[in-house]
Order: sequence, then structure tokens, then C-alpha cells
Amino acid sequence: MEPGLNTYVSDGTATVVLRNPAKLNAMTPRMWRELPPLLARLAADGSVRSLVLTGEGGTFCAGADIASLRAGAGEAQELSVAAEEAVAAFPRPTLAAIRGHCVGGGAQLAAACDLRFAEEGAVFGVTPAKLGVVYPASATRRLVRLVGPTAAKYLLFSGELIDCARALRTGLVDEVSAAGGLDARVAEFTAVLASRSSVTQTAAKELVDGAGHVPPEEAERRAAHWAARAQANGDTAEGAAAFLERRTPRFGPAL
Repeated sequence: MEPGLNTYVSDGTATVVLRNPAKLNAMTPRMWRELPPLLARLAADGSVRSLVLTGEGGTFCAGADIASLRAGAGEAQELSVAAEEAVAAFPRPTLAAIRGHCVGGGAQLAAACDLRFAEEGAVFGVTPAKLGVVYPASATRRLVRLVGPTAAKYLLFSGELIDCARALRTGLVDEVSAAGGLDARVAEFTAVLASRSSVTQTAAKELVDGAGHVPPEEAERRAAHWAARAQANGDTAEGAAAFLERRTPRFGPAL
């Protein structure tokens, strides 16, 4: 089977599976190119309330297919950055479900997700120093925001792999599940996401991602915009009514 991306939507969650098992799901140029338009199609699907990015089998992604670097590191990096930015720009909550290796370009994609849930035994590494490659500026900024400058320097300087415990301590990972428990935990969490207000989630993602980069007056304007959207589509009224009636709210469709 050719390397590629598998996709399915169930119960409001779109799952994108990186598939290149012969090379630990390493990303080929074709896979990098396919990811942005695939995400655009999923973003346009109103039934999708959240996105899960994962790898086939027992590993997440071992990075870029090294053979692609021989054809030109510059082009390979452009493709990886375009895919990374497409993941980061997805308008609804995104979650990386990580087993096994999450290294190089795999770590780049995982860092672009809103949250990262891992299974015990997963290992993480940012490895450009092993290849003589300069890590992209966008990916470097994102890594620093997640783990801080010191931990980012450790990962970038050494290219060493770290385990789940260290990834959790540094903020690279948000939760760690016991072996065999990742799928159930991801399903549980995405069910929670699907039950919440999509307007609130979309607003929160925009405001959090813009914090520190958007002038305060613009942030206030955008918050007011989203508050008006929540009022207009009925989510605010529904949330209050459900709370008073002690029932589960029935929020509007995904934006």
C-alpha cells in the first residue's frame, strides 16, 4: 500500500491517520502536500466538531522521509511548514493522539495541534541537528511557546529523544494514558468537545492563539464579535436554559 493519509469522521470527530508503516509513518512529499487541502475540506464540513491527528499502528510519525531531503531540503521544509500551518489554522479543536515515535516532522505536526495526548512508551524528539538542517522559524516559535526557551534549546541542540514523563513535565504533552488506553481516552475527550459550544471553542482558539500577538483593543473587538455570534445562534440562551433545567445543552452546529 502506498504511503498516504486515511480519514474518517465519526460522532463529530474527524480522524486523520498518517500512513507509511514501512518507515514509521514518515511523511513523504506527497503526504505533506495532501494534508492542507484535506484539512480545508474537513474544516468546511459542519459535522466536524474536532480533529484528531494520529499515526497508523504503533507509532505516530518518525518525521520526514529522509529520502526527500536528498531531493532538496528547502522544498521539503516548505512542504512541512505549509502542512504545520494548515494544522495550526484548523478552526476547531485539534488533538494529536501519539504512540511510539513522535520525532522531527512528526513532532512539528503534533506541536501544531491544540492538545497532545500520548500513550506510555511514546518518545519525542526534534532532530534537525542530526541532519544539519535549520529548524523552521514557525516551528521554533511554536516549540518555544509550548515548552519554554530552555527546553526548546535542549531538544534542538541535542536532537535527543525524551520520554513521556519528561514531555509531560515540559508541556510538550498534555496527558499520558496507560498502555492500551489512548483510544478510549481520546474518544472520551472528543465526546466532551462535541457536547460543548462550537462558538465558544472557536472564539477561545482564536483569542488564545492571538494572545501576546494581537493588540488588546483588537482582542476585545474580536471577543465582542464572538459574544454576539453566541447570542445570535442561540448558544448563550441554550447554555443558560440547560443549566437551569439541569439537562444537557443542545448547542448549534460547528462554525
